[in-house]
Amino acid sequence: MTLTHELQVAAYIMSAVLFILSLGSLSDQESAKRGVWFGIIGMAIAVLATIFGPGVSVGPVLLITLVLGAVAGVIVATRVEMTGMPQLVAALHSFVGLAAVFIGINSDLSPPLHLLPAEKVIHEIEVFIGVFIGAITFTGSIIAYAKLAGKVGGSALILPARHLWNLLIVVACLVLLVMYMNHAGSWTLYLMMLLAFVLGAHLVLAIGGADMPVVVSMLNSYSGWAAAATGFLLGNDLLIITGALVGSSGAILSYIMCKAMNRHFLSVILGGFGGGNGEQQVIEGEQIAIDAAGVAAALEEADSVVIVPGYGMAVAQAQQSVSELTRRLRAKGKQVRFGIHPVAGRLPGHMNVLLAEAKVPYDIVLEMDEINDDFPATDVVIIIGSNDIVNPAAQEDPNSPIAGMPVLEVWNAKQVFVSKRGQGTGYSGIENPLFYKENTRMFYGDAKASLDLLLAKIT
Repeated sequence: MTLTHELQVAAYIMSAVLFILSLGSLSDQESAKRGVWFGIIGMAIAVLATIFGPGVSVGPVLLITLVLGAVAGVIVATRVEMTGMPQLVAALHSFVGLAAVFIGINSDLSPPLHLLPAEKVIHEIEVFIGVFIGAITFTGSIIAYAKLAGKVGGSALILPARHLWNLLIVVACLVLLVMYMNHAGSWTLYLMMLLAFVLGAHLVLAIGGADMPVVVSMLNSYSGWAAAATGFLLGNDLLIITGALVGSSGAILSYIMCKAMNRHFLSVILGGFGGGNGEQQVIEGEQIAIDAAGVAAALEEADSVVIVPGYGMAVAQAQQSVSELTRRLRAKGKQVRFGIHPVAGRLPGHMNVLLAEAKVPYDIVLEMDEINDDFPATDVVIIIGSNDIVNPAAQEDPNSPIAGMPVLEVWNAKQVFVSKRGQGTGYSGIENPLFYKENTRMFYGDAKASLDLLLAKIT
């Protein structure tokens, strides 16, 4: 069965509408599930319309590829935990970038026939730009995956004159573009590809661990533009639309997150931020530990409680225990709410998804701006695996790597309990003065095990 061109266009339009509805629905927790189904149905229609569209031969190679891809997708989806989603997303971005590189090289090796001179110029620019963006996305995503998975250190790799090196690589690529357009040979395209590989890796290596959520979002945008460039090469309108949707939404999300972290959007693109500019303030005092009985006693006396989750909760898979603690405290008539920072965890919206998965009511999950003014009237704050998003150094230390970043001002509460594995600085490597404040107590141990001990004392 082969679809006519008209039917394929109609299917592509239907898919594009579903993708737009999907993005719109994902903006709200209650409609997010519906949005996911919109995306699934839209992608299924797009794939089928492409396979059975005009000019496509459904042979053994295509069928085997489809089966292998589907099997791999099912295996990954069933085996990867929510804690592994950030690095999985980064890895998937690399596939998009590599696909753009391969398609660009294929278009260079087998260019379309009978192109007019102007059309040929446009095609060559599309090939060059597609390979350039795809190569940056590929290696940048690989480094992001390695950092998020702990295979590469989270600290920023700051090389001498790093911005100058980046600029020289971009200038060299522009020179190679001019040479490519003047038919110097395909070697110019391949050399540019290698330089773009280096540029993509260097950009992400130069970004500190505290800023990785923004990097994942930015790479999402890069992958979208790479897909759009591929769409132009293939003459596929749906790929252009989808790439533009992903690219623009990723860029908008990156801008929102940069604002939440007091970063400049251009700094994300250039890399090299996330490191301090001078000697940081010396922290005085000591971390005072508390046991489950002490935390339970404070919760029994409290009227209002705010829980601040972070990546530590995800690692320990403690969201179900957090949900049960919330249920028990609310059953006692206490006000329990959650404070979510825009960049909590290592992926935008990561904490919201985990809490929704654990059946925490949506209406008690509040954003940073909604809850920050309430901390002075809060009896107890429980922090589960968070560091940078509750770090007062952002406001108190101008030399801190996160100086100026808006944070959850939990230290204004009457009592603060921090659930943390040990006294280390965590993923970003930034020390937190909150842990040494007089109203803070450290609830050491694995988050899930600690919360289970706490639940045994709250009935």
